[in-house]
Amino acid sequence: MPVWEIVLRYLLLIAVLALMIGPFLWQLSTALKGPHENIFSSPPKFLPADPTLHNFERVADTIPVWDYALNSLKVAAANVVTNCVGAALAGYALARLRYRGRKAATIVFILAMLVPVEGIIIAQFTTMRELGLNNTLIGVLLPGCVSALNVLLMRNAFLNVPYEIEEAAFVDGANVWQRFLRIALPAVKGTLAVVAIFAFMGAWDDFLWPLIVLSDPDRFTLTIGLNYLHGTFANDERLVAAGTVIAVLPLIVLFACLQRYFFRGVGEGAVKG
Repeated sequence: MPVWEIVLRYLLLIAVLALMIGPFLWQLSTALKGPHENIFSSPPKFLPADPTLHNFERVADTIPVWDYALNSLKVAAANVVTNCVGAALAGYALARLRYRGRKAATIVFILAMLVPVEGIIIAQFTTMRELGLNNTLIGVLLPGCVSALNVLLMRNAFLNVPYEIEEAAFVDGANVWQRFLRIALPAVKGTLAVVAIFAFMGAWDDFLWPLIVLSDPDRFTLTIGLNYLHGTFANDERLVAAGTVIAVLPLIVLFACLQRYFFRGVGEGAVKG
């Protein structure tokens, strides 16, 4: 390969990397700048002259950020559990079990992905109101407790598990639950990690649905709570940046812990459709 092509590839990779993580690094830089440092200087200064964590303390003094984070963590953790369990069961049923209407069920999950959330959000709100779950964290959780995308990811991963392994277990007398728990599920741990990351990110970052279904400030999730920083303190960009960093850090930690399984899981469901 010519040297200029290698250089061009690395330049493109660096440019994409800058576009992806540049905004976060700039927010982190702004959050660490002191109150007397000009964040709108020209030319802009990326590194803080006198780094400080005072802005993060001010966020906690302005809003109950840790209570909001705990509410978000409850919803996100429950969303991970329900998606991993529900998507694994549904994906295995679509991929391995033989029954009438299996193909139609798969098509239903595909069509469900094509429906925009905004198109059904009124129906979701009405359903939660009829169930008496408005202004509850359960009401925030239920609409996304099993994602159609996650079900299809698990289905594709189970399709890539060799049939011969399950057939041998069937001959040895293993029932469907034993084949699912002891053979199929351990073979798709990577895809389960992908589902866990997607479920956590979807619940943690969700803003529109919690904003609609929640009315009690004590039950607000972090995304709604941080909105107060934008409204009341719109001129204090340091405070907004510190709140943004607090919201993003759990996602970074989660991905760092599961990245090995994540990249393996991407390949597990990428062969068959």
